[in-house]
Amino acid sequence: MAASPAQPGQQRRQIMPFAALTAAYCAHAGFFNPFLPLWLKDLGLSLVVISVLTSVQAATRMFAPYAWGTLSDRTGERAKLLRWGAVIALVASAGLWFDGGVWWLAVVLLVMFTQTSGMMPMTEAAVAHVVSQGGTFDTKLYGRVRLWGSLGFMLAVLGAGAWFEHVGMRSFPLIVTVSLAVLVVFAYRMPDVKEAHHATAGAVSLPIGPVLAQPAVRWLFASVFFHVLSHMGIYTFFSLYMDSLGYSKTMIGLLWAVSVTVEIGWFFTQSRWMPKVSLTGWLVLCAVVMVFRMAVTASLASVLWVLVLAQALHALTFAAHHSACIALVSHHFPGSLRGRGQALYIIIGYGIPGVLGGLLGGQLSQHWGLDSVFWGTSAMAVLATGCAYKVWRLRHPAALPAA
Repeated sequence: MAASPAQPGQQRRQIMPFAALTAAYCAHAGFFNPFLPLWLKDLGLSLVVISVLTSVQAATRMFAPYAWGTLSDRTGERAKLLRWGAVIALVASAGLWFDGGVWWLAVVLLVMFTQTSGMMPMTEAAVAHVVSQGGTFDTKLYGRVRLWGSLGFMLAVLGAGAWFEHVGMRSFPLIVTVSLAVLVVFAYRMPDVKEAHHATAGAVSLPIGPVLAQPAVRWLFASVFFHVLSHMGIYTFFSLYMDSLGYSKTMIGLLWAVSVTVEIGWFFTQSRWMPKVSLTGWLVLCAVVMVFRMAVTASLASVLWVLVLAQALHALTFAAHHSACIALVSHHFPGSLRGRGQALYIIIGYGIPGVLGGLLGGQLSQHWGLDSVFWGTSAMAVLATGCAYKVWRLRHPAALPAA
């Protein structure tokens, strides 16, 4: 009886290195993703070229996560692979310091993103293993890990916005290199946690095809595809859109911080809210809210208080949706399938939609203005709602409990 109270504390200590790594990774993303388009614009590049270069990250998510995820499933060496990826990305970031033209930038970004795109699914797989006890995904423990990532992103995007406002975008390569150096430090502090996939003789070679053949899994990935595609307006074009409307870089950073603040609040309290609705029910609810958020951003972004409210919906459109997806993917892809399952989530959710969103959004913005991108992403959210409803119908009434 005396040992049981110590178990939650032991679990919290076990996840802290993963929380620190997630915070460092998301801080790097906070410095990099919102301000990369503005740096490219500062270099004098056109909207179409900017959309192509920012799509390089999404392109790497079409192959890198699955390659790294498969390798980590087969070797169990997730910590070692994460460290290698962080070091290679750090070295590659030095290429941003040189003015080699568009093709040089494309190659540098390709090398960097090939490493960093594979880091998060391996981290998610390791965390899912740690927070899953007796086959149950612990949303409270997972939320504690993710909130540190959100906090890292928020502090980074606020600091970067103020920094670039006063110093200028020319310092962007320096900030990227420093953030990756911090990521390397925390990658080397992460414990070498391995799943016991080797305990069963044929566990490593478990086929993924039968899982993908399940209708619920196919519709789940379809809903993820359209839902995250609808987010690409935010991820790729939000900063450019706000800049075109006259918002300062400091205000742009604050608007990003609003979404991350509510995201932190959600991850901290999600164990209270998620059991009230099934995981598949959350997919439907989050998609419906996404339709509204994108439509408001497209039509009323010049009204600051309305835009702030739209950004606050990030708690549902990203945080709640992400937790539900991670739990569902962890359920369908357990054990030695976990790394590949999380990699597929990144590829289908962030890789292919990122490429399509960046390229199509660039064309839309070039011909009809940046607001047209958000009308398009609102339409994608409608499709996400339909697919999510199909997942809910397949699981209802025996939908998975939200732990």
